[in-house]
Amino acid sequence: MMKKLRIVDTTLRDGEQCPGVTFLPEDKVKLALALDKIGVFEIEAGIFDRKTEGREYLSEIMYQKKHARISLWSRLNPADVMEACRQKPDVIHIAVPVSYVQIYSKLNKNKAWVEKQLMDCVEIADNFHVQVTLGFEDASRADIGFMIKLAAQAEKMRIKIIRLADTVGIFTPVRAGKLVKEIRSHSSIMIEAHEHNDFGMAVANSLEMASMGAQFIDCTILGIGERAGNCNMYDFIHACESHFDTGIEKRNVLKIEELLSGIMRPDRRNFL
Repeated sequence: MMKKLRIVDTTLRDGEQCPGVTFLPEDKVKLALALDKIGVFEIEAGIFDRKTEGREYLSEIMYQKKHARISLWSRLNPADVMEACRQKPDVIHIAVPVSYVQIYSKLNKNKAWVEKQLMDCVEIADNFHVQVTLGFEDASRADIGFMIKLAAQAEKMRIKIIRLADTVGIFTPVRAGKLVKEIRSHSSIMIEAHEHNDFGMAVANSLEMASMGAQFIDCTILGIGERAGNCNMYDFIHACESHFDTGIEKRNVLKIEELLSGIMRPDRRNFL
């Protein structure tokens, strides 16, 4: 029996960061319901922002979806987590900076601050009875010891899934798989792979991470996303056919690619 993998689609969040791509609220509803229908395990519906996102599309997705979990992405910020929780998604995904570049250079903070913010944010989500997953942001440039420590802290807070995000797209399959193997040797927490395609390695990295024990794989339709894009869902599922069971048929992914191409205006498609 082939190992079961769960597909997490981030077309509506990371995919929308593709140059020239902006989804209207009705576009997001159409795409989310189509993804739900083909068997995607989780749909990352966006980053909630009162000024730009609007409330209606998310509540409409939550009302109409049949199977998929719906998640919202949030910064490691208590106010952002609280606002996201008020939208009542199934899951809040909290992005936790883990590299020294992110913590010290970008945020001018330290590791103690990250740990304290993490505890505060998870406590807020717990108070709203919303499930949390954690994203280790910039994991490909981070200290493995710090990530192992945070994984242990996450387990104590009853968090079941951490996302290893190759934020700047520099992983190779060997390095990506080694990170999964190392964390799994110190923790029983489940692992989600989030790969960017800057060097054309997103599908290969995701496959190797799955081979080393990642149970959740992030993808986008047509591989769209910031910079060079993300792991292409069709390509990944095609590559999985002899090794893993994703529960999703390629022909159904092709139908959503057609839907996405129709949603994107001609000027948007020029960016792909």
